[in-house]
Amino acid sequence: MNKEYIHIILADDDEDDRLFFTDAFSELKISTKVSTFNDGVELMNYLNDSESVLPNILFLDLNMPKKNGIECLHEIKSNSRFDDIAIAIYSTSSSEEDIEETFVLGANIYIKKPSDFASLKKILSDVISINWQYHTSGLNKDNFLLRL
Repeated sequence: MNKEYIHIILADDDEDDRLFFTDAFSELKISTKVSTFNDGVELMNYLNDSESVLPNILFLDLNMPKKNGIECLHEIKSNSRFDDIAIAIYSTSSSEEDIEETFVLGANIYIKKPSDFASLKKILSDVISINWQYHTSGLNKDNFLLRL
């Protein structure tokens, strides 16, 4: 992991959600570099480019046009080049089916998008402060869904 900053990527088709996300990180006292992508095709084109700097943490919306979050998760998990990326599902959906499917596919954590800015900042701070090496080695369904 880069020692100077935490590289974060958000793939989300909602412009307001991307703006709130980047604003929240700019207010946190954590050294981060945040990149955003509008859809799954843009995200995967970036990740598959050998010149790209891979993120430490990828926040992945499920409901995106062109290529949804589930399709991206499949593709990411089938490529060993991406093994060190922590994947946080970041969705408005709280359906048990979505939670179960993304857990089985190998996402590291599931976050239901918060409805207010203060909650968003708290969640992002919590996710960034997780020791991912420890968290991913003992992955279980109880710590998969991040609750406020």
